[in-house]
Amino acid sequence: MPTSRKVLCVIYGVIAVAALIACWSQTVAYVHSPTDFFVNFWRDAKVTAASRNITADALMLGIAVVILMVIEARKHKVRFVWAYVAACYFIAISVAFPLFLIARELRLGASEPPRLHAADTVLLAVLAVAFGALTIWIDVP
Repeated sequence: MPTSRKVLCVIYGVIAVAALIACWSQTVAYVHSPTDFFVNFWRDAKVTAASRNITADALMLGIAVVILMVIEARKHKVRFVWAYVAACYFIAISVAFPLFLIARELRLGASEPPRLHAADTVLLAVLAVAFGALTIWIDVP
């Protein structure tokens, strides 16, 4: 496997771990009972216009991500795609999708690695830092 694919797998892994911490540090408030999660969580997701916007955006993105995951899994013979899909909704899509992408990269192995332009790398890094900072700002009371 080319070094660039290995680096990409590490980046996806870091994203998955950060997402798990960020999401579940908030989800823990709802896991005391099934009612808390399945009723109160979704009720709270509708409290403000901002929460409704983010929730709708995440759900619609989820549909697109699942379609992509199933197609890519079949194309590259990634096993257990429906386990990744279930994890999207029962753990967090921001955790499961990067894990799926790692599995996909491992299947691609020695094939031609992605080639990014310098501007792509810089803009991706800027977005990662900005989104990471925003996540911390939102997540930490």
